[in-house]
Amino acid sequence: QVQLVESGGGLVQAGGSLRLSCAASGSILSINVMGWYRQAPGKQRELITTITAGGYTNYADSVKGRFTISRDNAKNTVYLQMNSLKPEDTAVYYCNLDQGGIRYWGKGTLVTVSS
Repeated sequence: QVQLVESGGGLVQAGGSLRLSCAASGSILSINVMGWYRQAPGKQRELITTITAGGYTNYADSVKGRFTISRDNAKNTVYLQMNSLKPEDTAVYYCNLDQGGIRYWGKGTLVTVSS
């Protein structure tokens, strides 16, 4: 079993920054991919960024240049540094981990960006 716990969400003004964290615990394999999704009110959940255990990253165009994903493999933790936040970034942010053909999810953390 794998558990993911996100933290760091909150309310921020447009142009501000937040850093999200996601700690994974349980049976974590050395080969996995971790990522962040988000779901805005009334919209589908969308993938915004992923990072492999080796540090290879991918970003959605909507966050490229503003958001940075990183991970600490020793702590089984992934981070999302969010800069230049916009009101349209308001959403529940979910951490996920893909390993062994199984996808695990955290419960999400709310990010609200005021204009």
